[in-house]
Amino acid sequence: MPHLTLFRMGLLACATALLLPLSACKRHDAADAQSAGGEYGAIERIAFNRRAAELFLPLFWREDGNGNGVLEANELAVLTGYPQSGRSLWVDTKGQFTPDFHTAYAQMKQADPAPADPAQQARLQLVRDELAQGQPTLVETDLSQASAAEKNFVSDMLEVGKLVERIYARQNGVFGMEQQIPADDRASLALLHRNQSPFCEAPRTENDPACSAIVPKPARAAGLYPADIQSNPGFCAMLQKQPNAKALMDHFSIVIAGEEPGTFRAVPYNEAYRDDMEAVAKELEAAAAELGEDEAALRNYLTAAAASFRSNDWEPANEAWVAMNAQNSKWFVRIAPDEVYYDPCAWKAGFALQLARINPESIEWQRKLDPMKKEMETTLAAMTGKPYKARDVRFKIPDFIDVVLNAGDQRSPTGATIGQSLPNWGPTAEKGGRTVAMTNLYTDTDSRATQQQLMSSIFCKATNDVATTTPRETLIGTLLHEAAHNLGPAHEYKVNGREDDVIFGGTMASTLEELKAQNSSLYLTYWLAGKGVFTDEEARKILTRNVAWAFGHISRGMYTADGTPRNYSQLAAIQIGSFVKAGALTWEPDTHAANGSDQGCIEIHYDKLPSAVEALETTILKIKGSGDKKGAEALKAEFVDAKDAFADLKSVIAERWLRSPKASFVYSVEM
Repeated sequence: MPHLTLFRMGLLACATALLLPLSACKRHDAADAQSAGGEYGAIERIAFNRRAAELFLPLFWREDGNGNGVLEANELAVLTGYPQSGRSLWVDTKGQFTPDFHTAYAQMKQADPAPADPAQQARLQLVRDELAQGQPTLVETDLSQASAAEKNFVSDMLEVGKLVERIYARQNGVFGMEQQIPADDRASLALLHRNQSPFCEAPRTENDPACSAIVPKPARAAGLYPADIQSNPGFCAMLQKQPNAKALMDHFSIVIAGEEPGTFRAVPYNEAYRDDMEAVAKELEAAAAELGEDEAALRNYLTAAAASFRSNDWEPANEAWVAMNAQNSKWFVRIAPDEVYYDPCAWKAGFALQLARINPESIEWQRKLDPMKKEMETTLAAMTGKPYKARDVRFKIPDFIDVVLNAGDQRSPTGATIGQSLPNWGPTAEKGGRTVAMTNLYTDTDSRATQQQLMSSIFCKATNDVATTTPRETLIGTLLHEAAHNLGPAHEYKVNGREDDVIFGGTMASTLEELKAQNSSLYLTYWLAGKGVFTDEEARKILTRNVAWAFGHISRGMYTADGTPRNYSQLAAIQIGSFVKAGALTWEPDTHAANGSDQGCIEIHYDKLPSAVEALETTILKIKGSGDKKGAEALKAEFVDAKDAFADLKSVIAERWLRSPKASFVYSVEM
């Protein structure tokens, strides 16, 4: 249906189109909107972005370019993936704000009407508090100068993103839940969209039983398993004991009840989500048709991915995907079911889309590190010991990519994946797969200012003087983390014929693999400094940013509200706890933090940190290499679950880190 401006719409039509309360839908003509331009300085920029998020509006004030404190049309980004995402709805062809924008801005200045029911008032306050713990952070891509074919390609991929979100909602068991939220409850709609569920995920609110986008609050039940067994916290172990456990644990299927009571069977994704997967396949083929010979590698991948969505055989698509690189395509696309962290059993791969552009700076790092891969593997293999043996590693040093859009399992409520090594299983993974590092996240002015504020609140002055907010240190840490996934004993490595998820259990296996990659990143930083790749000063800066990264994950807590382990939080606790135990990090209770106001701070002892990193590296590699489940559980018991002095330090880290909202990434594509 073509867009109708508000001065041609009645109140009911306005409310339906914009999902606004009727009271906000007053008639305006073009002259009214034009004369209102001076009113767009009533809300400060950061507050504007938070208020827009709270009202589920696709609007973002990117910067105050001329410093006049007034929002102007050329400073407004319109976000993708929301209702009313078309820019023409908000800015007309003359570059002026439309009546629709004026109506939305007027609502942003008003307080939301309070429900009559006190319980609803309390719930909505919790919902707003949940949203406030995320800071809208823009990832913007300007394709206005791109060719018509490229614009059509991107448009098709944006449609793929919407379909991936549908499938992922089915996997999470939340598909269609937006229909249970009144159209004028904008904050609850925003929560459902941001969190991809009605449940609160932020630290202050996740454990409050009243915090929910939906009334009454639904039970948590993934769409991957029968709902009636999920109330039993041991249902994953129960499924693992079934005669057909191998099929039930398959990464690319869902589990449903069998014909006989107490039995279960696996249904492949292409059957469980047949219509949506066919729709994705058609959009991928349409996107491939827009590409010329200069993008033959990407075209081949999209075509292969379309076939995989129909067959549920992901190897042909994986092979085509790793055939792409920074030399043969200027685009990066990954469309597949990949990670399992969202699944309570950590078995089922979640559907995700990442669309990005290649950053050519990765070629320089590939030239530096490619000749060293074999020696890296030999070094880690020697630390691992028997029965592990060094492999002929063929993985590629990560490509650098500038993200355009994340969707499905790739889109997080707060934060974002800044590096990835895929696929996780199968012959392509065994050959090394493909690794990437995301280069345009957390690089904006707001994110860097927040990072500096957080580090100065917890680091002592001498350590904080080493801390940086430039992208380089984070990028190197991510690059080495992703490379390390392909070094030493990884997911596909077997001990006595058993892979890690069978030996350790799915969630512990995931935590261990990420712990190996993250600590290897630190170890390899020192190793490369010894090879002359980094100076000692550069290594200290990289290591300091990695420690700060761990603080951020510790602040999230070790478990979700339903008791699911947080893999990154737990690995961060093990890592920092080990360094504290080794004396490489110390808590100085009588010293002020670098910000001059917080009492007590953490000092990094750079002379002790290398040996602490190496000791933990050896422990992790030996645990994975020998399948030492008791050793893994001992690390978790000591640093994740123990109620001791380190637990108190984790609480201090969390309190200080949670003072600032976490980045909640939103995406805008200008074409």
